[in-house]
Order: sequence, then C-alpha cells, then structure tokens
Amino acid sequence: MTQAASPVRTMFDAPPAPGEWREVARGVFWARVALPFRLNHVNVYLIDDGDAWNIVDTGIANSQTEETWNRLLSGRMAGRPVSKIVATHHHPDHVGLASRLADKLGAEVVMSGTEYLLGLTYWLDSDAMKADHYRTFYRTRGLDAETAESILDRSSRYQSLTGPLPFSFRRVIEGDTLRLGARAFQVITGGGHAPEQVVLYSPDDRILFAADQIMLSITPNVSVSPRNPNGDVLGLFIASLQRMAGLFDDEVMVLPGHHRPFKGLRMRVREVTAHHDERLAAIVKACAQAPRSAADLLKTLFRWPLDRGVMALAFGESCAHVNRLLEEERITAQIEGDGVERYTA
Repeated sequence: MTQAASPVRTMFDAPPAPGEWREVARGVFWARVALPFRLNHVNVYLIDDGDAWNIVDTGIANSQTEETWNRLLSGRMAGRPVSKIVATHHHPDHVGLASRLADKLGAEVVMSGTEYLLGLTYWLDSDAMKADHYRTFYRTRGLDAETAESILDRSSRYQSLTGPLPFSFRRVIEGDTLRLGARAFQVITGGGHAPEQVVLYSPDDRILFAADQIMLSITPNVSVSPRNPNGDVLGLFIASLQRMAGLFDDEVMVLPGHHRPFKGLRMRVREVTAHHDERLAAIVKACAQAPRSAADLLKTLFRWPLDRGVMALAFGESCAHVNRLLEEERITAQIEGDGVERYTA
C-alpha cells in the first residue's frame, strides 16, 4: 500500500532580512540575498562544520550581494575559515558570486561537471547565442523578429550577472558523498530546470538542500534551449521529481532555492505534477481546435500580455510542453508554408 502524502507545511513564518540568518537545523543557517528581478531573492545556506563554514549558493555578482556577504562573514561567521562553496547549478543567482567569494576566502567551489562547463561556456562567450542558428529556432517556433531579438539580447547578459567561474572546482556526481566536517551529504542530481542540478541530503539531520528543483508557491522554469531544441526537459524534470518523492518522506525538511523551507515533499511533487498535467491538457485542447505554434500557445499557458522580462522564460516553457507532448505522440508537428512549425492534436 502506498503511503498517503502529508500536507505541505511551511516551517517559518517569515524569512530572514538580507544580511541576517535563521537557524533551520543544528548548525545550518538560512539567509537571503536580494535579486533585482521579479523573483526578488535567492536563499543561501551556511553550514557550520565545527572547524569551518560551508556555503550553499551565493546570489548574483553585484555590489548589493557583496555587501550582504560582508555582513554575514563579519558576523557569526567571523573567526573561522570557509571550506567549501557549493554552487547547485549554473544560473547567475546561484553561482554568480562563487568565484569571487572563493578567491577572497580561499574556499573550494563544488559543482557538478555539466553545470560548471555550461556556466563557463556562457561566461566565456555570452554572444554565442546570437548566432543565426539560434535565431532560426525562435522564428521557426513562431516568434516575430523583434521578440526573437529581445530574447537573444537577454541571453547575452550572463557575464553581467556572474563573475568569472573559478579556474578549478571539485566535481560531484550522483551517488557521491560530500563530507563537510562530521556531516555526510548524499549527492543527488536533478534535471529539467538545469541539466545536472546538485541536491544534497543529510540523513542524520533529515534536511534536503533542494535548490530550485522543488519549491513552495512557484514551479521552477523548465525551458527548452535552442542548444537542445528537441530535448524533453519537462519529462526529465517530472521524472526527477518522482524519483525524489520515492527517496524522501514528508518529514524531511526541504531547504529550497527560493521562498520558505517546508515539509511535505511528496504532496508538493503531486501538486507540481498536476500543474504541468493541466497545462499539457490545455495545449492538446488548443491544438485540437486549430494548428498552433509554440508562440501561439503562450496565450494558452500564461496570462497575456507578457513583458520582455519574462518572455524568454515563458517561451522556453511553451517549447518544453510542446516537446513533452510530441514525445508522448499526443500532438504532431508540421512546418507550414510560412516556415513556422505548428502542432495539431
């Protein structure tokens, strides 16, 4: 008999103010770094291993983030070294300041290989995404030229939000054990939001550093990139969630990359899965009425109109849902006379 999932429960009434922290488990502290986006914060975590501190994620590379870290490092963290900085994935709000902090503190950066190399690629050649090959992807999926160019321009912002990635790092893979002092963390990787996002679990403390893989209130962006135009990233994301739900019960405390820590992982996985199932069904219904491009389906999936700040994320999500349905053979694709690929149920 399958155990029923427990309700999702938030664990704290309010988040810490920037530069402050709250203890969420023995020797584990939750802090927040402000972001200049609609999602205006990222959670970072400080782990006291007795001899040193360890950091999970950093925020973007800007002066406000550096000021927040200066307050944290000069407060309770003062007087002991920082041993490791775990960057859960390559997105700027998680890895942005990792290299600068590592250089300043003499710390070792810990990442998965895929996330390190992808971040390094974006940082070394941010303008690569402006190639005609990627421009063709957006146009074929139905975006007008102006919107496609705005997305390509935004894709070149990686350098402005992220310091140079470190020259060396410690690679972790699925199944590794990462030791931080007396604590042993199981390394798990999840896909969809990022290709090899690092999730850490402490069996002794029953805490899960989940990064952006599973969160309260929001679902992570799951986008198709023109680098992998036919990838079933949504299928990979859902499979990763289902695997996590099989590994951990609802009493494990989830420490996410955004919003508040919570318990009730299995129920939250059910909620996120149901959310995407509903969106997939809406696309099938729309494509049964008339052929639709990925750009057309933005109006089916999201509140309209979308501003430029979220268009790239929304369009990537539309393509991710389309690719999932193509994989399941619930819709078919055809490039029509105007060069746009449209889908029919």
